[in-house]
Amino acid sequence: MDDNVENYINFLSDDCLICIFNKLESESDRNAFGLTCKNWFKVRNIARKSIIFHCSFNPKVYKEHANCLSKLLARSPYLNLVSLAGLTELPDAALNQLRISGASLQSLSFYCCSGITDDGLEVVSIGCPNLVSLELYRCFNITDHGLENLCKGCHALKSLNLGYCVAISDQGIAAIFRNCPNISTIIIAYCRGLSGVGFRGCPGTLSHLEAESCMLSPDGLLDVVSGGGLEYLNLYNLKSPTGLDGLDRVGYAKSLRFLNLRMCRYLTDDSVTAIASGCPLIEEWSLAVCHGVRLPGWSAIGLLCNKLRILHVNRCRNICDQGLQALGDGCVCLQVLHIHGCGKITNNGLASFSIARPNVKQRVDEIMCIGPSIEDLFRLQ
Repeated sequence: MDDNVENYINFLSDDCLICIFNKLESESDRNAFGLTCKNWFKVRNIARKSIIFHCSFNPKVYKEHANCLSKLLARSPYLNLVSLAGLTELPDAALNQLRISGASLQSLSFYCCSGITDDGLEVVSIGCPNLVSLELYRCFNITDHGLENLCKGCHALKSLNLGYCVAISDQGIAAIFRNCPNISTIIIAYCRGLSGVGFRGCPGTLSHLEAESCMLSPDGLLDVVSGGGLEYLNLYNLKSPTGLDGLDRVGYAKSLRFLNLRMCRYLTDDSVTAIASGCPLIEEWSLAVCHGVRLPGWSAIGLLCNKLRILHVNRCRNICDQGLQALGDGCVCLQVLHIHGCGKITNNGLASFSIARPNVKQRVDEIMCIGPSIEDLFRLQ
């Protein structure tokens, strides 16, 4: 390299180098930038906005990631996002550097980091006051104490994934709502220790809730919708602690637009009618494998769900030709009907529906997740 050119480069300010670095699109170019010299290596670390470790299913790789994490955090003071996937043996001690470098952090994922405990969440609470999104999926050692510690410092939280955090209870959920007034999205899938009463008095900002395979009580369901802002509710395979249907409480969710009741086997016509009457804005509704819904339920949907665009009735044993006709006679906005494996519907019934509603697409595929992707709500905008 010409000596004059090298001298000019040495006189470039850090701000100028950061501007150049930010123009580099590929990760290989950014790594090469950092290997040029010590000063450029420092600039590369200052400019780093994210650390992402993907699942590799290789214990050796996971060990290497865990060993280098503290150094990466120490060298990167302006991170916005840290995503750690599959580091099952990541110890709480590896997070200590967040006390110093976590102030700018907005998104943090401990996806399947089952070694993280309540002590780790205390470090997050102290070091990450601007945290907006946190994923604790399959962090089995997190308890109510950890959630209470977390919300003491992370008041800006909007999205929280607690899927498979099997040691938490309604006490921890209540602490989150008391201290994090901006919560809009929460995932509690497979948290069977929750009855739902921890949602009592939840803020109106809560708009998205995933509660797949939970054991929510009728009173708990009423508390879940108490904030009044729910637009998306997933109760796929909801368990009943009493063996009775309590889903009529969902009818109090006046703002609800997307409702997944797939495999809610205790669901009855009375609850379907209450939901259809109380949720006038509903656009997509999954009732797949809901064998308790019969003609009165289908008739209520046809009569009352005037904004319904997508309906899932796959493998419903008790929808018959008359029920299908009731849907066709109503549901004026219906665009897509997922229908397959419904033994009481005849070919003549399907043909009559097609003639009456030729613009409704009939699909045989089964969709497990409906509505907008809730994972998108955990991504920084």
